[in-house]
Amino acid sequence: MPHAPAANLPAHSPLGRALEQPFLLGLFLPIHNGGWTMSTLPRATDWTFDYNARLTRQAEALGFDLVFGPAHWLAKGGFGGQTRYRETSLDAFIATSALAAVTSRILLISTIHILYGPWHPLHLAKFGATLDHIAQGRWGLNVVTGFRKDEWAMFGQAQVPHDQCYALADEFVDVLLQLWSRDENYSHRWHWELNDAFVTPKPLHGRPVLVSATSSPAGIASAARHADLVFITSPAGARIDRALAALPPLNAAVKQAAAQQGRQVRTLINPMIICRDTEREARQVYQSILDHADEGAVEGFFHSHATGDSRSWRGHERGERTVGGNIQIVGTPEQVVEQLLALKQAGCDGIQICFFDYEPELAYFGQLVLPLLAQAGLRLPTPLSLVSETAP
Repeated sequence: MPHAPAANLPAHSPLGRALEQPFLLGLFLPIHNGGWTMSTLPRATDWTFDYNARLTRQAEALGFDLVFGPAHWLAKGGFGGQTRYRETSLDAFIATSALAAVTSRILLISTIHILYGPWHPLHLAKFGATLDHIAQGRWGLNVVTGFRKDEWAMFGQAQVPHDQCYALADEFVDVLLQLWSRDENYSHRWHWELNDAFVTPKPLHGRPVLVSATSSPAGIASAARHADLVFITSPAGARIDRALAALPPLNAAVKQAAAQQGRQVRTLINPMIICRDTEREARQVYQSILDHADEGAVEGFFHSHATGDSRSWRGHERGERTVGGNIQIVGTPEQVVEQLLALKQAGCDGIQICFFDYEPELAYFGQLVLPLLAQAGLRLPTPLSLVSETAP
């Protein structure tokens, strides 16, 4: 079936206003136990909704552009280890949608495995349009297809081959776009069937924000047709020097693919940021995390991912996965800004950050790093009224 590229959202939409920033800032929410770090080193990071709502309000007050909830389907014990890593998790769709009630400006991105179980595009078109109105255009859908055999099995399904997943995802999103845009009934017969289907109200700006997380050729081609934001991953592991060398061609490939569709996309990458007053202090935190590594969880994580067909997150060493983040930025506020400037020069349009101990580290980032980002030209100055709202 033909694929019609999605039109970019208008400049007056919430996403359009966010894109006025020279460098987008997002927060990767820890809606599962253990956050992004497989370590027993003590911290207050928590999976609960109240904790994540506090983080989201804190990020919004600092002027962050988006928050993002990941999704996993794991059996009892999660990835294993002493921490039973990620055994407990909130549903990303419900949790990030609920954040609309406690925020007013920040974009809210939900991850949904659209191919698992009985999802039908008519369901999601109606849910998405409803959420778009509740969030006043701030809700977005991160379309994921699933890559781990055990996740497919949990839903009683055989794993679909990698590239076929993206063909199905294209069809699913095409149907969503038709339902969100048509003023008359819509019928469709391919993998999904619809007969005289109709969705109202229509989304406020034509459709919700569309996001894709991918690094494979098939995934990039799909994202080029539909996504506004593309979450990319370093093909060279988490070390920042290796990532900076490998990212320019990947960013160029994503943006060229979109340009061939007559569209623009923005790319974001996920750093773990460990920032302290001195580089020595930051490196000590990094080493302490490694010294308390939950080896069982690390082993379970590597084993589980080895059974999947994801092209992302390859090249990560054991210690890098223990600490977390697709790339890692460790150092002083000045060093963090220097490396974020380098990411911008490598073609990244923004970041979605994870922290080890979220609340205090987000506050530290806001107090000491954000002003330097504005001085470096990566962010527009944050109004004092927003900064004053931020709880330490």
